[in-house]
Amino acid sequence: MEAFIQEWLPIIGQSVVETFQMVIISLFFAILIGVPLGILVVLTRPGQALANKVVYQLLNLLINVVRSIPFIILLFFILPFTKLLVGTTIGVQGVIVPLVIYTAPYIARLLETSLLEVDNGVIEAYKAMGIKTRQIIWNVMLREARPSIILGLTIATVSLIGATAMAGLVGAGGLGDLAYRFGHLRYEVDVMYTTVFILIILVQGIQSLGNRLAARLKKD
Repeated sequence: MEAFIQEWLPIIGQSVVETFQMVIISLFFAILIGVPLGILVVLTRPGQALANKVVYQLLNLLINVVRSIPFIILLFFILPFTKLLVGTTIGVQGVIVPLVIYTAPYIARLLETSLLEVDNGVIEAYKAMGIKTRQIIWNVMLREARPSIILGLTIATVSLIGATAMAGLVGAGGLGDLAYRFGHLRYEVDVMYTTVFILIILVQGIQSLGNRLAARLKKD
C-alpha cells in the first residue's frame, strides 16, 4: 500500500488537477453560451415576448443536432476546428473546445425546461404591471427557476466529468487518460480501481452539493 501511494500519488494528484481544470474551464464557457441560448429559445417560442418561429426552429435544430452526436464522435469530428481555434488538439487545452460544444446545448435545453416550469400566471401578472421583458427574465423567471437551474447544472457537470474521462483517448490528461493508459493498456488494476473510486466520490460530492443548494434556494 505504501509503495503504491509513493509511486502513484503524484501521478493521480496531477490527473485530478487536470480533470478539475477541464471541468471548471469547460463549464464556465458552456454556461456563458448555454444560458443565453436557453433564454433565447424560451423567448422566441410562440406566444412569448420575442416570438419568432424561424429563429425558434433554427435554435431548436442547432441544439438537437449537436446533442445527437455522441461526445466521442464529436471529439474527433471537430479536431480541425479545435486545432484552428486553440492551436492544439491534445492536452487540457485541446479538449476544452469539444467539451464546451458538447455541454453548451445540453445546458441550454436544461435551462429551457427550468424556465418553462415557472408559473405562467406570475409572468403574466408582471407583464400586466408594465415590467420590461429583461426585468421579467432576470427578476422573475431566473429567480423562480433557481432550484431547477441548479439541479440542471449539477446534471450537466456530472455529464461533463464523464466526457472528460472519454477525452483521455486523445491524450487530454485527467483521470480518464490515467485509467485508459495505465488501467486498461498496461492492466494496472490498482490504478483502475483507484481512478473509478475517485470519480465516484467526485460525482457523489457534486450531486450532494447541487441537491443541498437547490433545496436551500427552494426555501427562500
